[in-house]
Amino acid sequence: MRTMLLDVMRIPVDDPVAFTFFTGYMAMFAAAIFFLFERSTVADKWKTSLLISGLITGIASVHYYYMRDYYVTTHETPIALRYIDWTLTVPLMVVEFYLLVRAAGAKVSLLYKLIVAAVVMLVFGYIGEAFTDGTMGHSVLWGSLSTLGYVYILYSAWFGEVAQLAAASQSEAVRKGVRALAWFVLVGWAIYPIGYMAMPGGWLGPDGAGLLRPHDLDLLYNIADAINKIGFGLVVYSIARSESAVKVAPASATSVV
Repeated sequence: MRTMLLDVMRIPVDDPVAFTFFTGYMAMFAAAIFFLFERSTVADKWKTSLLISGLITGIASVHYYYMRDYYVTTHETPIALRYIDWTLTVPLMVVEFYLLVRAAGAKVSLLYKLIVAAVVMLVFGYIGEAFTDGTMGHSVLWGSLSTLGYVYILYSAWFGEVAQLAAASQSEAVRKGVRALAWFVLVGWAIYPIGYMAMPGGWLGPDGAGLLRPHDLDLLYNIADAINKIGFGLVVYSIARSESAVKVAPASATSVV
């Protein structure tokens, strides 16, 4: 037991995957504290958005704490822990889209559609990755079904309901913020389908082009998770501070007069 505990706590200096598990955990833990404390600096209508940002990074930091130990102990990819993390945090990330455009007339149905799309993307992706039989057909089938959810979120953020509501918004900060989040979905989230295609039975994996190994995926996932989750929150924080300043400015000017 003592030997196992020492193995869990030791972070090899020559293992970049273990290093990014630890730094990802610390970075997202720090971000969660920041977003939760900053709720007091924004207008009331933005407090929920920052709470969601804090929950996203907080949940991720807890999972990274356990994934770090799992990887250092076994040197295997923590697939189940990753998907538990994503199943909780990705739906919360799409909730941010709804909260940003709610003032522009977004209906609750939009929220439900975004969450369902996120769940479809994750559930089918997990089936394809965790229960793979090593054949190309298996991974392609579940990967294609998973991609349907991703494409819906991507389309909604760039051209669909979210994009249209943002364009109709009276706030320039909201318009720019939604476009920034759309870029995260397009570029930042692209690493996840790439990782899926690199697993055994995938086009980029050992049975395909052989471009990526499992440990390469862990490194890419760790970096992408930190950038996407913290970046999402920082965009929302920037919008909240900008909009709160706009609301406070007239009152401040009046008090001076």
